[in-house]
Amino acid sequence: MQQALRRGPSLPAAPLARPAGTPPASRPAGLRPRWLVAGVAAVLVALVAGVSFGAVSLPPGSVAAELLNLIPGVRLDSGLTEREIAIVTELRLPRVVLGLLVGGLLALAGGAYQGVFRNPLADPYLLGVAAGAGLAVTVVLTLGVGAGGALTGLPVGVPLAAFVGAIGAVAMTYLLGASSGRGRSPATLILAGVAVSAFLSAGQTYLLQRNSDSIQQVYSWLLGRLATAGWHDVRLVLPYFLLTAVVVLLHRRELDVLSLGDDEAASLGLHPQRSRYLLIAAASLGTAAAVSASGLIGFVGIIVPHAVRLLAGSSYRVILPLSLLFGGAFLALTDVVARTAAAPEEIPIGVVTALLGGPFFVLVLRTSRRILG
Repeated sequence: MQQALRRGPSLPAAPLARPAGTPPASRPAGLRPRWLVAGVAAVLVALVAGVSFGAVSLPPGSVAAELLNLIPGVRLDSGLTEREIAIVTELRLPRVVLGLLVGGLLALAGGAYQGVFRNPLADPYLLGVAAGAGLAVTVVLTLGVGAGGALTGLPVGVPLAAFVGAIGAVAMTYLLGASSGRGRSPATLILAGVAVSAFLSAGQTYLLQRNSDSIQQVYSWLLGRLATAGWHDVRLVLPYFLLTAVVVLLHRRELDVLSLGDDEAASLGLHPQRSRYLLIAAASLGTAAAVSASGLIGFVGIIVPHAVRLLAGSSYRVILPLSLLFGGAFLALTDVVARTAAAPEEIPIGVVTALLGGPFFVLVLRTSRRILG
């Protein structure tokens, strides 16, 4: 004891040095440059492949040169004839760009919904978007509303009706969730979306039964398609794409905080409900825009975010930007399969994504502990 008093109070032990190059355990891994480069490369490959292959196959090298000629100041000899150049710039390129926009929107919305609801199986059509759009399109086609001109092979009123129906269904889901008296929690919104979807789907089925002559036209839209008449569809979707991408990506860090729970998020200075409403509204707006241009294309919003989560990391700072890039590339390449697999006939793109989605869910079940843990 006397020796201890003579030595004085003991000093705390120095912390163990962290090995060089080891990141702090509390900091989630961010977006690595190699994955960003891979996403951009996937988009470029999908762009060239989508424009090159079809009823008339064109050399990918010549197509790439012609696409570079669209950049101001670039002049390359692609070796394509005037007719082939018209096929590239006026027919195939708008369709491929539309596929990139729609696929990016669906994958980004799927990743945002999965973060907001803390459910890795959340879908862009979760809040009744698909049912609302389907009912509105059925009304337009069966009652002949908007039968003037053509847009994506359907009446002009169809894309507008799909957009209004999708947004209306989301509004109904919010109102029903608020009327429960428990607030619009994630579980309440999901249940409200199921109820709204069932109600609207019943109305659609009734209309189809009463107007059986319109069934083929309605189901052609429901199965999804990317046929486009020039650049008009791209111009319609582009503003919603930009708005959705900016809002969701700017708030991607908040999804990592929300994954800790509302109490923990609030203690870190985040307003959980405000952030959740903003992200849901942005994702629903983007989904409605995608549906209005392409019909119902399933599984993109589940397949792509899951694949990114498995390969690149579980942080939403990684999942959302990569889902935007890989989602667009995935749908553009899927459209190539839809156009060429049964040529000269064209398979609905929704059928192709469904065929890919089934085996993917088998993979999800086999790796469920890693995904859901």
